[in-house]
Amino acid sequence: MARIPFSQEGFSLFQQLLGHNKHILERWSSLDKCFFSSHTFTPELKEEIRRTLAFNNNCQYCMAKGKPSDQITDSRILIATEIADIVSKNQPIDDQCFNRLKNEFSDKEISELFAFICFITASQKFGALLDLQPSCPI
Repeated sequence: MARIPFSQEGFSLFQQLLGHNKHILERWSSLDKCFFSSHTFTPELKEEIRRTLAFNNNCQYCMAKGKPSDQITDSRILIATEIADIVSKNQPIDDQCFNRLKNEFSDKEISELFAFICFITASQKFGALLDLQPSCPI
């Protein structure tokens, strides 16, 4: 059971926890839509980042959606998930790793990638802090 009761605002369990602050929920949801409707990255890349972060951020709600793939062959997904893993462990990104990132992504893409990683991390930390579980009753 989550640490606080669910609000009446929002559709998902996550949104119902955030819904205690309707104005924040609305803006958070707007940014979520912005990231997931962006065509900068494939849905597969975004999902692998989300999965990688879920396990490092200890978000039970997000971990229930699946483990990161161990069969990634796409070079963009490989470096993006490596960066997500490093960031979520609060480790520095060394020059060699960042140069590999720059070989795969434009500056515009790197900016969006880092923003996406930070947004998903914040969402997952919120869920973990409130002990959001995948099967919480409403």
